[in-house]
Amino acid sequence: MKKVLITGGAGFFGLHMTRFLRARGHAVVLLDIAPYATSEYPSDGIEFLAGDVRVPADMERALDGVSHVVHAAAALPLWSREDIFSTNVEGTRVVLDRSVVAGVSRVAYVSSTAVYGVPKVHPLYEYYPRVGVGDYGESKILAETVCDEYRRNGHPVGVIRPKTFIGPYRLGVFQILFDWIEGGHRIPLVGSGQNRYQLLDVEDLCDAFYRMITTGDDDAACDVYNAGAFEYGRVIEDVGALCEHAGTGSRPLPLPAAPVIGALTVLDAMGLSPLYKWVYGTAHTDSFVSTDKIREKLGWAPQYSNAAALIRSYDWYMENRGSIATGTGVTHRVAWDQGILKLIKKFM
Repeated sequence: MKKVLITGGAGFFGLHMTRFLRARGHAVVLLDIAPYATSEYPSDGIEFLAGDVRVPADMERALDGVSHVVHAAAALPLWSREDIFSTNVEGTRVVLDRSVVAGVSRVAYVSSTAVYGVPKVHPLYEYYPRVGVGDYGESKILAETVCDEYRRNGHPVGVIRPKTFIGPYRLGVFQILFDWIEGGHRIPLVGSGQNRYQLLDVEDLCDAFYRMITTGDDDAACDVYNAGAFEYGRVIEDVGALCEHAGTGSRPLPLPAAPVIGALTVLDAMGLSPLYKWVYGTAHTDSFVSTDKIREKLGWAPQYSNAAALIRSYDWYMENRGSIATGTGVTHRVAWDQGILKLIKKFM
């Protein structure tokens, strides 16, 4: 039995990765600066620690007896620039440095396809240039560079770049979508909706990381991979499938991209909208990656299509909407305050 440390263990992915590991008999240590909703986790085999990946002493304490690390702790785009870089870059260096001292067998880093920026050519392959857009994208590239450095020095570090991942407990911007669909409103699309925007179910992402830390192939465990759904349609098709499943009369409403982005940019600058630039600025573009490499080297095969992942998330939301808390829009585990979007919703 392995003892696995998950940094960022109080987050959306941390919760699901913990459940995935415990279901397979592994002990889990969690480290996070955020509080844990312990009732949502398995009842045994878990150690909950309060701590910061930027603090070496906290990492040393968390690594006691640990054989493998899944490094998921990250500052999200709406955090301050200082926190984004100190957490995502320097925090990653502390995690890797302390893991080396502790003699950890493998480290798996949760990166992002944000490292590709907004390219015009798709699908995206792992060897494509890394072009940071905004503080978050730049920080993820620098964090990967830290991983590259440790890997060159012989330390076992693997990286997975997931597409936007969803599933039960994922709220944030998706809760806004689900709320509008529940109310039978038209769903504004940025642009025609003819673009392809690949998603990923969190259960499939957990399987990818599990394969990375348990594979018998050391070279495969220390490589860089994309991860995304195999099956995905155009945005208007995937959102349409969700609307049809909900049966509320909701339907996609394509809108010209330029004026919508312009309006959202102004609302964002005024603090009236919870949507940040990466969300509304790329929603009308293609965004999908090649998964050939992870399929070949790790034998990974995701279960869920875009539409199935959206439907699974929506069904969980409908079952739990009465107990969902509203937050400030800096984590994926709370429903974001919709701001002026609540008013706009009345006319849709």
